[in-house]
Amino acid sequence: MFKIFQIVIVKSMDMGAHESYESYVSVSVNKKMRIEFTVVIMLCTVFISPCLADNIAAEPNIGYNSPVSDNRQFLSQEGHPYLGINMRGYYTSMAQSRDSKFLFPNNYYESSFQILSKTPAIDHVRYRFYWESYIKNPTAFMNEIEQVANTADKYGIKVIYDNHQFHTSSWLNVDRGTGFPHYLFNDSLLYKQNSGGSPKSVAAKAWWTNWWNDAVRVNGTDGWVLQLDFLKKIVKTAEKHPSTLGYEILSEPQVHDADQWSKIGKYNNFIINELRNLTNKTIIYSMNIPIDLKSPIGVNASNLAKMSPINKENVVFKFSMYGIPSEGYQRDKLQLFENTSRIAGVPLYIGEWNNVKRVETYNQRGEKVWYIDPSLSDISQAIANRIVNNFRNIGVWGLAFWEWSFIPSNTPNFNLVNNSYNNNTSQGLLHPTKYYTIMKNAYEQLNN
Repeated sequence: MFKIFQIVIVKSMDMGAHESYESYVSVSVNKKMRIEFTVVIMLCTVFISPCLADNIAAEPNIGYNSPVSDNRQFLSQEGHPYLGINMRGYYTSMAQSRDSKFLFPNNYYESSFQILSKTPAIDHVRYRFYWESYIKNPTAFMNEIEQVANTADKYGIKVIYDNHQFHTSSWLNVDRGTGFPHYLFNDSLLYKQNSGGSPKSVAAKAWWTNWWNDAVRVNGTDGWVLQLDFLKKIVKTAEKHPSTLGYEILSEPQVHDADQWSKIGKYNNFIINELRNLTNKTIIYSMNIPIDLKSPIGVNASNLAKMSPINKENVVFKFSMYGIPSEGYQRDKLQLFENTSRIAGVPLYIGEWNNVKRVETYNQRGEKVWYIDPSLSDISQAIANRIVNNFRNIGVWGLAFWEWSFIPSNTPNFNLVNNSYNNNTSQGLLHPTKYYTIMKNAYEQLNN
């Protein structure tokens, strides 16, 4: 009887969903045996139904209304995606190569979180920080992280702590770059200072290639371990706060060769496994740059899925979207990430969204680059609603608008707040811009 039980199970797994057990049995055995098999099938149903139910419940569910599993912090308590903003800090965003040109209001966090708390649709902040900012002033950096966590606790706003980088480091891009600390660029010939940190830079390609090969070392200690030690400081500081939603381990790393996808997966696996000794909160890993769908590095869903860690418990995949995802490149890009999510079995987090137009130009080194054109970039209520509705249709873990900052932006829709600084009191009067209202309305219609 047990052998017959095994045969029925194995054969039924090979059949299409439209084929029944009975039709299979009818062509395999005589009438007498069909009766015996029918009994066996009934027993199979009794024994395996609970198992199938458990397996179905354990399947990753990245839909709009359901968390991925019971023990994961995936959706808000109301069952909707997390809705938030990106926020810039002061000491936590200061490059080693330059100081801030703008005065920082001493009431910035108090006023910011108070304003956000009055908008029920907003439940979290993606707070970015930079490793090199910690190296520049460790005490001020960690004090600011603690201040953010305390203020978020006070006003009931969740926080994702985002380990950010832009153009790799201020070592490679003195004017615009911030990210990795200078001591990681200890080969002055290979990584000449101010030689460029974008994906088109030869120095950046050399450095990122060594980074993914785990070949960047300082006094015999490899860079991955050094970065892990830094991230552990963030986790140990923020973990005790009820406002802490999770941690993003490295925003938008660069990929320069097709063999680097699996190496990023190895890196993500290493960092996440180590951080799991300190936290069970959400851990986020990021899309790469460049996202050039025709690039020889192979920007496709199968390769992007190789970046995912082995342990996917409470792990989310972040990407950025700066346009309407129902049109052209942005549509194809969204489809790419949706397919990646399915293959990797992880939910999607739109960690940065807005609407911009980029124009092709050349930088000082004669390299062809794309820059945001402020005169062509804007976001209306209709566009914001379209973008958010596209995210609703695919089912996402959350999204965060870019951005909230005390520093004015040349691109108006890149800032949700205006800051009027008072030199006498060192405080700022923060006024949400029209883009804050546009974002708020888009979020509210998403939840309705």
